[in-house]
Amino acid sequence: MTTWYKKNQIAITPWLFLIPAMAMFVLYVVYPIAQSFNISLYKWDGLGEAEYVGMANYEKLLTRDRAFNISVWNNLKWLVFYLAAIPGGLFIALFLNQTVRGIRLYKSLFFFPFVISQIVVGLVFTWFYDPTFGLFNGIIGVFGIEPVNVLGDPELATYGIIAAGLWPQTAYCMILYLTGLNAVDPEQVEAARLDGAKGLKMLWYVILPQLRPATFIAFVVTIIGALRSFDLISIMTNGGPFGSTRVLSFYMFEKSLSEYGFRMGYGAAIAVILFLIMLVFISYFLWRMYQDEKGER
Repeated sequence: MTTWYKKNQIAITPWLFLIPAMAMFVLYVVYPIAQSFNISLYKWDGLGEAEYVGMANYEKLLTRDRAFNISVWNNLKWLVFYLAAIPGGLFIALFLNQTVRGIRLYKSLFFFPFVISQIVVGLVFTWFYDPTFGLFNGIIGVFGIEPVNVLGDPELATYGIIAAGLWPQTAYCMILYLTGLNAVDPEQVEAARLDGAKGLKMLWYVILPQLRPATFIAFVVTIIGALRSFDLISIMTNGGPFGSTRVLSFYMFEKSLSEYGFRMGYGAAIAVILFLIMLVFISYFLWRMYQDEKGER
């Protein structure tokens, strides 16, 4: 009897710890997602009677909404260019991992963007790009280039915001790689040196394979960060000029909660599409994690 009780106690104990977390996850993540799917099938202003419209919100989004197409295209730009934070963070981490004079000061300077708010980053870059007194035009003026209104140009504004976002994101990737470099096996590095490996060969064949976990996490957080970008756009351009910097998360906010919005069903449809896009990447990352765990057994 005692043995049976102990075995069941061992089997049940992990679930007792998991149940509160699982309940919170269902309540605050799964249920709101299901609610968003449900609301997306209605025409609703958030206060009055909801009118069931089926897939009409999705049909309009995918066939007749030019602003939605612009938002999707801008999200693709964020995805592609935001990935530059990963190699940027790697090379900064490799530099900061050296034992050189003043390295603590350099580390503090590179850590700084990570600890400040995205709102502050947006304000700093808004002043940096200002066409009248901004430092950006002062720099390009040295090379004889005419002043450019980056945030006022529909062709350049999105790239200007992405550049602002890369500043803290690169710092975040740098921290991940610095942590990973601390776990690099010095014996493998020393053996590679004895075999004549150095420079890029050392990096490619010895260092990077040991940084795979850090690289994986960097990809996950960078891609999710690119898809859920909102605060910098809100601060720097508020979706302008002429709606050219909208992304899906900002467009969802505009339709649901902004001054000219209160179309909850339409905003929920945008949220569902954004969730499904993110789900593709999340599913892939989870599959990769499962494959790696399976390979290590």
